[in-house]
Amino acid sequence: MTKNCLHCKKKLSEDFVVDVCEPCGHKVWGEKMFRAIVESMEKARKVGDLYQGSVTDTLIPKGF
Repeated sequence: MTKNCLHCKKKLSEDFVVDVCEPCGHKVWGEKMFRAIVESMEKARKVGDLYQGSVTDTLIPKGF
């Protein structure tokens, strides 16, 4: 399954934590805020919070 930017439809890496590409993210939120959003989402994924309440075929990390 491919993942595309919600704004420009550019293909995104499957492991990218947001559904917006970097150029569009900078236009919408600004560079500093977009970086903060991505960092926050990456931290949430690392601890397993990103998958709460979602229906996904991605396995939740061990220990959760």
